[in-house]
Amino acid sequence: MLSSAFLVACLVAAVYGTPLARNMQVHETRESIPSTFQLVGPAPSDAVVDLRVALVQNNIAGLQKALLDVSDPASPLKGQHLSKEEVEKFVAPKPETVAAVTAWLKDNGIEATQTSPAGDQLSFSIPVSKANALLDAEFSVFNHTPTGKTSIRTLAYSIPTDLKEHLDFVHPTTVFAQPFTGKVFNFVPHSADKPKPLFNLTSDAVPASCVNTITPTCLQALYGIPAALATQKSNTLGVSGFIEQFANQEDLRTFITNFRTDLAAGTTFTTQTLDGGQNPQQLADAGIEANLDTQYTVGIASGVPTVFISVGERNRDGVNGFLDIINTLLGETNPPQVLSTSYGFNEPDLPTSIATNLCNAYAQLGARGTSILFSSGDGGVSGSQSQSCTTFIPTFPSGCPFVTSVGATTGIGPETAADFSGGGFSDIFSQPSFQSGAVTTFLNALGNTNSGKFNRAGRGFPDIAAQGENVEIVFQDQFGEVAGTSCSTPIFASIISLLNDELAAQGKPSLGFLNPFFYSPQGAAALTDVTSGSNPGCNTNGFTARAGWDPVTGLGTPNFAKLRTAVGL
Repeated sequence: MLSSAFLVACLVAAVYGTPLARNMQVHETRESIPSTFQLVGPAPSDAVVDLRVALVQNNIAGLQKALLDVSDPASPLKGQHLSKEEVEKFVAPKPETVAAVTAWLKDNGIEATQTSPAGDQLSFSIPVSKANALLDAEFSVFNHTPTGKTSIRTLAYSIPTDLKEHLDFVHPTTVFAQPFTGKVFNFVPHSADKPKPLFNLTSDAVPASCVNTITPTCLQALYGIPAALATQKSNTLGVSGFIEQFANQEDLRTFITNFRTDLAAGTTFTTQTLDGGQNPQQLADAGIEANLDTQYTVGIASGVPTVFISVGERNRDGVNGFLDIINTLLGETNPPQVLSTSYGFNEPDLPTSIATNLCNAYAQLGARGTSILFSSGDGGVSGSQSQSCTTFIPTFPSGCPFVTSVGATTGIGPETAADFSGGGFSDIFSQPSFQSGAVTTFLNALGNTNSGKFNRAGRGFPDIAAQGENVEIVFQDQFGEVAGTSCSTPIFASIISLLNDELAAQGKPSLGFLNPFFYSPQGAAALTDVTSGSNPGCNTNGFTARAGWDPVTGLGTPNFAKLRTAVGL
């Protein structure tokens, strides 16, 4: 029989939302914070925190197997991509999981909202005082010194013991993702307002001027990219945009009329927004990154419908909108067949739980037939950007095996590795089977060089590469050059989109998850191996490009004609 005191306590908890006492156990913890963050002090008790609860997904192993089955060139299921509903069956939590977690929240006066298509993520907002009690945590204010932005985080939190098999993680709690501030581009405007003269090609020879400046004409000659217009309007190319980097239509028009005179001057992109995103068209609002990404998709993937996805600053997912954009795309009936993203994190800044959840989300989209390409980073072996380090810093999402990581090259005769090209080995994700042979060959040749500075058992990246230095863009009505894997990623994404267009015209499925194809004999043979250059960092020479796969330029750069044949065109 229940005591009257217990009944009163339950009534008070129900009315005021005071967390009920349960046996708790520490679920996630971190020993320290990144050097760019500084503890300010305890978070105000009445400050509101926006939290998300990730429920344990019911069959991720099955999803990953299904992804490989539809992506492996040797599989009889190759190209038989899954539907939205089929993917969600793998991901949706079991009914008992949903019941257990929602009961816990309701017992504490919390009404949560579903924030993912499969129902595996719930969100709610509560005061810090309640969050501390609910999670047995100590939420504090931390300042990101370079930007002055503050965030409320904790170094540890607990969950009820009986929810261990149901609750994956609570977020954002122990995540210290660096706020996106925009890449450090060395944009060098030309002295004149007009670009350098256009090239007139009469053969497959790459113009000598491409040694100094890369334009669409250079890429067409170097990689054999066709100029013919795409014909399939159902085949789309998505370009991710963050941190109020806006893609300017007028700059694109100037770019097209100077560098792709064969295209209609009004050739452009459409815009999709989330989290309060926008894309204002005042010239002063144009962003270098956004202009680069749209000019080298619209200007390379001739005629492919391109959508600029602008993620606003109202994202509250703790990872700069990365969870929100992937959940948005997963919720669409027809997501883009290719997604190009030139942003990322240093892997150590993300808890394993968040990185794994995002990686599995990429697997979901890949299983539906989307090729997901991310830049590998611009700090060599030292991470997203060059920084002081004693051990090599892998980047994310490049360390996720279910995305295709793009490194950078420079020069044309032959191409060599750009010294900033991010590459290395994940400390979170193990080496996938499709790349084990290529990576093992590299590691055997490497021997003991840089021993102890990286995880030899980790997923190696990048997978592929393309031009990433001296790339000509138009920014705020000026012509100039930029460099980075932010250049190589949209270039390669455009090539995949053009292949998808031809496949669709023949009634064939999109390429989808690319890595099993690239690491297959026919896929690797369709790439031009890059065998010189290195990516120094952390007071070392980094890794060196060599024959075969390497963590500088991956398997190499594209050869469009060979890729056409390899994909069955």
